[in-house]
Amino acid sequence: MLSLRSILPPKVALFLCLAAAASPVPALAAEGAPHLDGGALGLPWVIPFAGMLLSIALMPLLVPRFWHHHFGKVSAFWALCIVVPFLLFFGPALTAYELLHTLLLEYIPFIILLLALFTVAGGVRVTGALAGSPGVNTAILAIGTAIASLMGTTGAAMLLIRPLIRANEQRRHKVHTIVFFIFLVANIGGSLTPLGDPPLFLGFLKGVAFFWPTVHLLAPMALCAVILLAAYYVLDRILHARETDPPVRAPGTGRIGIEGKVNILLLLAVVGAVLLSGIWKPGVTFEVYHVTVELQNLVRDLLLLGIAFLSLRLTSETSRRANAFSWDPILEVAKLFAGIFVTIIPAIAILRAGTDGALGMVVAAVNQNGQPVPAAYFWATGLLSSFLDNAPTYLVFFNAAPGDAQHLMYGTPQVLAAISAGAVFMGANTYIGNAPNFMVKAIAEERGIKMPSFFGYMAWSGAFLIPLFALVTLVFFR
Repeated sequence: MLSLRSILPPKVALFLCLAAAASPVPALAAEGAPHLDGGALGLPWVIPFAGMLLSIALMPLLVPRFWHHHFGKVSAFWALCIVVPFLLFFGPALTAYELLHTLLLEYIPFIILLLALFTVAGGVRVTGALAGSPGVNTAILAIGTAIASLMGTTGAAMLLIRPLIRANEQRRHKVHTIVFFIFLVANIGGSLTPLGDPPLFLGFLKGVAFFWPTVHLLAPMALCAVILLAAYYVLDRILHARETDPPVRAPGTGRIGIEGKVNILLLLAVVGAVLLSGIWKPGVTFEVYHVTVELQNLVRDLLLLGIAFLSLRLTSETSRRANAFSWDPILEVAKLFAGIFVTIIPAIAILRAGTDGALGMVVAAVNQNGQPVPAAYFWATGLLSSFLDNAPTYLVFFNAAPGDAQHLMYGTPQVLAAISAGAVFMGANTYIGNAPNFMVKAIAEERGIKMPSFFGYMAWSGAFLIPLFALVTLVFFR
């Protein structure tokens, strides 16, 4: 007779045995749709999710060559550590339902939005260069912060990082400019709409209104932006005064201009498509194995794909090549998030069970006497977002809060604001907190800028961001 131990690798077989021992089979819902009972799942079911996130956090640093060539296989391995146990212990019906629910309602819309923003932003190219004076550099950071919620942090960062580096080519002191760029443009600036940062779009997919972050995060974001921009300007003035030669416009560059202007209109079309799905409610739905897909969301995704296609057709290939546009970043995101969205399924189910679930200690840590504590949510979400990916971290605490968008928006808005701000703001604490951070670092190093190490960067964020976030806590989340 075949056993699990004989047909599976030892570590996988051990995980399956632990999961089986800790988790009775969830029951089927009365209506016939499979139902995953999070209260019946044990902690071993969270191991693949933790493994997936730790792989993203550590493997690029510890084994960069292996990670570069095999990150897709690593993601697939952790996903199979969920799919195989589900099939063996819960059967194909529940497995198919959970995978389809995640695929159709979360993963595909998430990737389509990122694809549209990535494609459209990649078609906009800033030409020419300015002299990297404190005023010019601060203005570029301020513009990037302002447009990040429209273009997404990835789009805004990729649009402006090369012009910023060109403007400072004659400067000796450049590292602080790139670090503050990561703080503001790659993270904090993306906090005002679901287009700005992946966590907020996941919230939008869960039912959070499009302009809810605009209203509730504008004041915290403005406070952070103003203080950081002021601190940067003072620091850059000091370092600029130490330069032996004043910065000059880079040789061989003409006036500042923008290529691919049609993509600015297409960015507005992206905003319109996402807004449409939040406003237009025709009441038409489609059932795919008990998973309800709403017409407005299907139309949104088709429109976003059409906008991406138009951007490719209407933008010059020469301009995209000059912008160093390639599909590699979005393919990496698609592969990694496939693993994240699959492995997070049991973790979310457990959190939905509240204090009765195996992660009851997490729920209890951010609540006091049964009531959510905004400051605890802000720091718990933020600290995990610093070292893990901020999108799944947002989902974890969104569901711990307890995952009902209407209740969070109107019953406990301060808690939802704390979760949202923690996920977006504190992604700036480390290089791995948000995808654009590492992309900006890589581009800067490619252009000869010696960036701080992993812990060296954390020294910068510890000095400037942690005191700032303590102030944000006192002002907004007490």
